[in-house]
Amino acid sequence: LGVSRTMLGRVLDGLGRPADGVPAPIAEARLPIQGAALNVTRRQKPQDFIETGVSAIDGLNTLVRGQKLPIFSCAGLPAARLAAQIVCQARVRGGERFAVVFAAMGAPFREYDAYLEAFRAAGVLDRTVVFLNKADDPQIERLMTPRCALTCAEHLALAHGMHVLAVLTDMTSYCEALREVALAREEVPGRRGYPGYMYTDLATIYERAGRVVGRPGSVTQLPVLTMPDDDLTHPIPDLSGYITEGQIVLSRELHQQG
Repeated sequence: LGVSRTMLGRVLDGLGRPADGVPAPIAEARLPIQGAALNVTRRQKPQDFIETGVSAIDGLNTLVRGQKLPIFSCAGLPAARLAAQIVCQARVRGGERFAVVFAAMGAPFREYDAYLEAFRAAGVLDRTVVFLNKADDPQIERLMTPRCALTCAEHLALAHGMHVLAVLTDMTSYCEALREVALAREEVPGRRGYPGYMYTDLATIYERAGRVVGRPGSVTQLPVLTMPDDDLTHPIPDLSGYITEGQIVLSRELHQQG
C-alpha cells in the first residue's frame, strides 16, 4: 500500500484506492499490508488516555493509547452509531497530534453514507482516513481492508509521530469473509465452520496496536463486532476476547430501557 500523510481527509475503498473522486495521494512509502512484527522488548507500556466523549468508556473502561479495546454488540443495537460518535468526539490531551483511521467492512449503503455524513457534520474528516469496504464488494477485499487501514495508521504513528485511533467495524463481517474464503479453498473447518487458524489471523490484526520505546506516536485500536445470537461464547467474540485487553459489551436490556 502506498501511504502518505496526505491520506488524511480522504475516503478510500477497501484496498486503499480513492473513492472520493480525487486522484490518489502521492505515496511517501510503499509498505506491506501485513505489517512488521513489533519486538516485544521495544513495546512501551500503554499510558495516557484517548478521550472518547462517552462517559461510560472514559470513566469506567478508559481507552488507553496503545491499547486494543473492542466493543461487543448484539444485532439491532446502535454499535455503528457509537463508533461514529467516538470518531467525531475522540481527542487527546496536551495538544499532541492526533488522527483517526476508520475502516468499515461489509457496510451497506445506508450505513456507510451515514458514517460520512456524521464525519462531515462534525468537521473531523480532515483528521480522518476512511477505508470503506461495501457490502457488495468482493469478500477477498474485506480481508485486506483492516490490514490496509492499520498500515496507514502505523505510518502516521511511526513516521509522523501521531497518536492514531483505528476504529474497525464490523469484525464479524471480516470473520464471515474469512470463513467463506476458507470454505471456497476447501480448508478443514473448525468451530462452527470457521477456519482453525482464525485465532492467529485475528491476532495479526489486533496485535498491531501499541507504542514503541523512543517513538512519540501510538496506534490504538477500537474494533467493533456483533455477537451472533447474542452469544458471548461464539468463536468471534470468544477469540477476540482472548487477544484484546478487556471488552465493552453493549446491553440489550439497557437499550430497551432507553
